[in-house]
Amino acid sequence: MTIVKINAITVPADSGDELGRRFAARAGAVDGQPGFEGFELLRPTDDRSTWLVITRWADEESFEAWKTSQSFDRAHRGTSGDRNAEPGEAPQRPVGMESELWSYEVATGSGGGPR
Repeated sequence: MTIVKINAITVPADSGDELGRRFAARAGAVDGQPGFEGFELLRPTDDRSTWLVITRWADEESFEAWKTSQSFDRAHRGTSGDRNAEPGEAPQRPVGMESELWSYEVATGSGGGPR
């Protein structure tokens, strides 16, 4: 059963483009993880300041395994106080002011193809 993890990141208005650049720079980094099914970064199109990072996983165990992996650590290195940058690399300041992780399972859906 597919599970969906949504990281809702509140971003100051002047930092949204930087958030987008950082995700683009590591595009595909999670693609090879067992159980990973897909990723989207959603930029708000109204006056909201919350961006959504949406990932789909085969199951909770796959998501948890990724969270404890070296791949996750590398992807998030230097963006919070508990991770260190590579030697000689300056840590990046966090772009988001806060974030919240939401968890869902797919109850029903549609392929959205031609009718």
